[in-house]
Amino acid sequence: MSKVICDYLIYHEHNPRRALELCAEATREANFKDWWWKARLGRCYYRLGLYRDAEKQLSSSLQDQNMAETVLELSKVYIRLDQPNAALAVLEKANKQTTGETRLMLGIARIHEMLYAIEPSVSSYKMVLAFDASNVEGLSSLAANHFYSYQPEISLRYYRRLLQMGVVGPEIWNNVGLCCFFSSQFDLALNCFGRALQLADDIADIWYNIGNCDLAYQSFKVALSVDGEHAESLCNLGVLELQSRNTEAAQAIFNSAQSKAPHLFQPFFNGALLAYKLGNIQDSHPDPLNQLRIQSIEKLCINSNSRQLSEIDLPSETSRGAKCALAWPAILLRVP
Repeated sequence: MSKVICDYLIYHEHNPRRALELCAEATREANFKDWWWKARLGRCYYRLGLYRDAEKQLSSSLQDQNMAETVLELSKVYIRLDQPNAALAVLEKANKQTTGETRLMLGIARIHEMLYAIEPSVSSYKMVLAFDASNVEGLSSLAANHFYSYQPEISLRYYRRLLQMGVVGPEIWNNVGLCCFFSSQFDLALNCFGRALQLADDIADIWYNIGNCDLAYQSFKVALSVDGEHAESLCNLGVLELQSRNTEAAQAIFNSAQSKAPHLFQPFFNGALLAYKLGNIQDSHPDPLNQLRIQSIEKLCINSNSRQLSEIDLPSETSRGAKCALAWPAILLRVP
């Protein structure tokens, strides 16, 4: 009964302080030998932000009983302590001792992905699918990896597999539509985007992705009407205004995108490039820090062969073969 009350306090009442008192008393009654109460003590400490105490209790619990759930909680503690290598070591050690536990493999894959170690992450996801061929996270992660590796046809296979399994939602149809579009199956792409909009018409990213087709201008407008803070749509709308030779409107849109998304480089690069080509040197380089940043971005964009750069022609009096950076051309939505 006390274990049920403990879980009730943690998960339903969200009162880890009171649950901690119960766990401490129960641990004393068990002579500090019950792994379950030690694990709950570690969970309470984790929720209270006492990560070192949580590490101590969870490690003690693992010494008494090796449980996958406890290992996962200990890895979360190390992640919060900014020690991903320690989390990987704990998960890999437990994975060797417990064969076929997909939760541990998924934890390893997530940490590798967080560290941008793509190859080990992909290997871990493939190992997950070797033990559980219907694992949704493994399928969707491999599909996203193939898509961003310019292999939309292979990515489409994984998403079709998810559809066959009954995973239906706006995210999956959006991703299938993107794969069809970049596989040159334009008729199927528009139908998939239509399905996505039927299921959830309030996601600006879907309209943004439709903007890569012939309905670009109107789709970006719809995306902004749904989410006025969608800076990627603003940036690409500014590029379209430039292509229509509406330089003043483009400049205003770039300025708006800069204020809404200071973490994106495309609005700053486009705005600085437009100001420079129009002769507004003081606007293109407002301070030495921005000047250094713009110069580095310009070198990066000129040397890059990525498809995110699109040639644009400014009006004849300022045309110098400039390049304007589009925002990322596709946003894959995470499959829940």
